[in-house]
Amino acid sequence: MRILRSIAMSAILTIPLTLTSAAVSAAAPPDIPLANVKAHLTQFQSIATANGGNRAHGRPGYLASANYVKGLLDGAGFTTTLQSFTYNGATGYNVIADWPGGDPNDVLMVGAHLDSVSAGPGINDNGSGSAAILETALEVARQNLTPNKHLRFAWWGAEELGLRGSQYYVNNLPAAERARIKGYLNFDMVGSPNAGYFVYDGDNSDGTGSGPGPAGSAQLEKTLQDYFTSIGVPTRGTDFDGRSDYGPFIAVGIPAGGTFTGAEGIKSSSQASLWGGTAGQAFDPCYHRSCDTSANINDTALDRNADAIAYAVWTIATATPPTVVWQDTFETATGWTANPNGTDTATTGQWERGDPAATTSSGAKQLGTTVSGVNDLVTGRLAGASAGEHDIDGGVTSIQSPPVTLPSSGTLKLGFSWYLAHGSNASSADFLRVKVVGSTTTQVFQQLGAATDRDGAWGAAEVDVSSFAGQSVRILVEAADASGASLVEAGVDDVRVTRQ
Repeated sequence: MRILRSIAMSAILTIPLTLTSAAVSAAAPPDIPLANVKAHLTQFQSIATANGGNRAHGRPGYLASANYVKGLLDGAGFTTTLQSFTYNGATGYNVIADWPGGDPNDVLMVGAHLDSVSAGPGINDNGSGSAAILETALEVARQNLTPNKHLRFAWWGAEELGLRGSQYYVNNLPAAERARIKGYLNFDMVGSPNAGYFVYDGDNSDGTGSGPGPAGSAQLEKTLQDYFTSIGVPTRGTDFDGRSDYGPFIAVGIPAGGTFTGAEGIKSSSQASLWGGTAGQAFDPCYHRSCDTSANINDTALDRNADAIAYAVWTIATATPPTVVWQDTFETATGWTANPNGTDTATTGQWERGDPAATTSSGAKQLGTTVSGVNDLVTGRLAGASAGEHDIDGGVTSIQSPPVTLPSSGTLKLGFSWYLAHGSNASSADFLRVKVVGSTTTQVFQQLGAATDRDGAWGAAEVDVSSFAGQSVRILVEAADASGASLVEAGVDDVRVTRQ
């Protein structure tokens, strides 16, 4: 885990993999053997010892760590990629591993950073998370798991220098590929010696800090909380504060979650009463120091978190996929109505269905690429002579779907891809909103503008609309430039309603 103030092959361990002759899903999430996880940590320690005492970006110990992980995954049947990037004049690597099968349009990613700081071997930070997800991936192979979701594991490089590896990966994903990732689980420091049990606060239920993650993060949080509840271990929320590799994912609207056992923060008396350990001492006294060695691990915390990772992977990836009740990819005209209530005030940039042209002003503002196909809903699809020629001006523009008949039972979710882009002269008066119009009208999504430059990037949202079960509803999309002469663009694609 990097400090907040920063900008932000050796011998292969043999762990037998017994594959069944027929692919079967596990009846229940597995118990991940602590001994196997610690065996990986022993290898990371040996690699660091043989390579200058660390596994840092650009150092031989990092590449040896990446090759160790990749070698085990190759042998287990994963499709692996060693993705290279350059930072500070040195080559870094991400290890990306895909398990065969599952819905390619519904990807669950599980990640941890593999690099250490240059001061030490980085066994808790973050050999612990790397080893735990590695052993979970190997257990997927042992059980020849057949998940409904497509499973992808990742080990990131140069996290300690500002999330460089994960940012490179996300930045270089095509928009359509980003949209296929429906959740990202991050595990950074899961064996701290004076451990706490923190779960990323997906819905901002603690009401503090950085606010909630993208829609869907709360469900990831709940899944992890459910595991700890089942073993009688209380958890507390921790904020998405930008310190680890979930950052690039939530920045583009991908739901995220994960666990964390604490870094340089001091354990309070109330936390010591809750979890044990020593009040007034750091969760990890060896954080970013040479003493972050194999001895710097709380076995109980590591064991519990490894099992929580496996529980989350099995629970989420093997869940029965929802049934699509209604969807619109905007490749054909299905009856969306612009300005349905006759109250729009926008003079340009009104919503329309079409093939959008890209515009740029201090970065991408209108996206010329859609999530699928060639068409989407966009505010003024033409580019014009300048980025501000066909953007929203003068107030609100709206567009409404044809009637959608919802089932009378089940958990109903409205999902869609979206972006809101604006210049630094925007404000919170500018917005993108989605409402459901039935017997009542309910706003179910809102993204406000701000006085900072925001480039266009497709994000994904999903909201519960079960309160409208049994009704015929319409989906109303609104966007506004209400800050005077600000540059505002918005887009929506792949709208669907599902039932679980």
